[in-house]
Amino acid sequence: MTTNEKIIQAVSDELFKHEEMNVFAVLDGASIPDLLNQLHEQQPEHVCLYRGELEPDMAEVAPYLVKVEPDTDFTDWLIEKGWGKHWGVFALSHESLSALRRHFRKFLVVYDPENKPIYFRFYDPRVLRIYLPTCNAEELATVFGPVESYLLEDEDAKTALRFRNNSGALKQAKVSLTQE
Repeated sequence: MTTNEKIIQAVSDELFKHEEMNVFAVLDGASIPDLLNQLHEQQPEHVCLYRGELEPDMAEVAPYLVKVEPDTDFTDWLIEKGWGKHWGVFALSHESLSALRRHFRKFLVVYDPENKPIYFRFYDPRVLRIYLPTCNAEELATVFGPVESYLLEDEDAKTALRFRNNSGALKQAKVSLTQE
């Protein structure tokens, strides 16, 4: 088994080791070539995080929430092609797609110190892995909401990061994806 195959298998194992949990991916259309075609062809349960009818160029770069199922062509494609390329983050929850959409929509726009709205790309693992450790207990409660844990790539794609809100304290675990 090649290193890449080990990583793909280990990510899949991490995502689906708790059968009672729903696994979702928050995906960045701006980072993923051909995302809309994959969603259309593979038909995973998914929804755009932006509201309303989007112009084609905006739909192409919008963030999407996708329910990820084990052993599907879409999941295989997502992990094989996207892991290590900051395509998005995974969220594990007992809630439904619509509940997670409501939750994640709250974070799409934040306000800077001058009260100017800016897009918050929380679904970029390079952003989330830096942002979460800066959160206080109240912020963690808000960011996690119905999410039990987040799984995302570390700077080195051979390591996954799992984040949990442990009673107001962030619990971070590094998971080696290449162990024998």
